[in-house]
Amino acid sequence: MEKEKHIWDKSSQRIDEIEILKSIINTTELVETTKWGGTAYTINGKNILGIGGFKSFFTIWFFKGVFLKDEAGVLVNAQEGTTKSLRQWRFTSGDEIDRKLVLQYINEAIANEKAGLAIKPEKKAFFIPEALQKELDASSELSEAYAKFTPYKQKEFTEFVGSAKREETILARLEKAKPLILAGIGLNDKYRL
Repeated sequence: MEKEKHIWDKSSQRIDEIEILKSIINTTELVETTKWGGTAYTINGKNILGIGGFKSFFTIWFFKGVFLKDEAGVLVNAQEGTTKSLRQWRFTSGDEIDRKLVLQYINEAIANEKAGLAIKPEKKAFFIPEALQKELDASSELSEAYAKFTPYKQKEFTEFVGSAKREETILARLEKAKPLILAGIGLNDKYRL
């Protein structure tokens, strides 16, 4: 028996209010699509905004909302410290929707996309754990083989060894990693197609 897949339907709640937002958005050049189980709007294939209904509010979110001026002070970061770019405008009733102001924010979001505004992803530095570094220093063959890996695969090995807390676990992981490194096999290559 096949298990039924649950899809989070963000438009099944607050249908009337969502329709008000859609009527405003439909006056623009944005194209409606479905992304991640919800209604989203794009321009030239680029995500501009999404809308959805929830138990206590309904919202319009701007994928690059961090670039909006937000002169009305209506935007919130749903996950402070985690979310870099996305901003939400939350409503609790249809009476709160100021059509002219919503359209102003949408047009600014479109203009920002056309201007190419974007947050560049941060490259996170990684550090080689002391135990792995000792092994690399002790064997030029191991060090050369490790250096041939892409930074991504090097990071997999450093996280694998570095995330261990007990000395026995660190040593066991080093013993598993060394033959893979010498053979030029990434830690997770067997899971990749």
